[in-house]
Amino acid sequence: MNILIAEGLMIPFLGTALGSACVFFMKGEMNAGLQRALAGFASGVMVAASIWSLLIPAMEQSESMGKLSFVPAVTGFCLGMLFLLFLDMVIPHMHLDDTVEGPKANLQKTTMMVLAVTLHNIPEGMAVGVVYAGWASGNETITAAGALALALGIAIQNFPEGAIISMPLHGKGVTKTKACLYGALSGIVEPVAGFITVMLTSLVVPILPYLLGFAAGAMMYVVVEELVPEMSEGEHSNVSTIMFMIGFSLMLALDVALG
Repeated sequence: MNILIAEGLMIPFLGTALGSACVFFMKGEMNAGLQRALAGFASGVMVAASIWSLLIPAMEQSESMGKLSFVPAVTGFCLGMLFLLFLDMVIPHMHLDDTVEGPKANLQKTTMMVLAVTLHNIPEGMAVGVVYAGWASGNETITAAGALALALGIAIQNFPEGAIISMPLHGKGVTKTKACLYGALSGIVEPVAGFITVMLTSLVVPILPYLLGFAAGAMMYVVVEELVPEMSEGEHSNVSTIMFMIGFSLMLALDVALG
């Protein structure tokens, strides 16, 4: 595999690991306002990445279809959202603000919280893998810089996500070292999913517009199902909205500047 691709696939995981390490600087439980702000920032990055790095390239690659060039992007988008909905329904997990009672509560909370984020990291890894697979195949609408922009954007989004995992886990009684490890491990599926996608380049390229749409739909599902409720929880605050704006603007600037 191209070294540039391998490095690109690892960048999102690095963001998760660095975010998880924030637990070592934590005193007490994670502030609810900070958690909402981080969720808002992550939402902004993911929405911008879904539009500029995935959906727009999907439509550009389908221009030969004329006025129907939106079909692959829309089809893939809907399938991506439905796929994540299906996984949410069949795989037991918990949302970050859920509680579990009983003698094994801490173990259940740890396992289910990590499973939830791990599940939602898979489409992000696929998204990076799909873009790099398109670039490796010589697709003119995808550049190495554009693929790097998506990888960096997801890494930036993963930084607060890693913190959102490790810090609440420590607040629930898990040691800082284990909390950091659990948070980092939740992101290891991203380079794995990306690697598998790149290895299947010959199968990916013919349906690349659909897969770009699929990755966008899966990422948007995470935003709507997990991050938006998280950022809107509790007392009304403009901070999470402002953080959404910052995250969206940052990812948009990265994509345009590097793409």
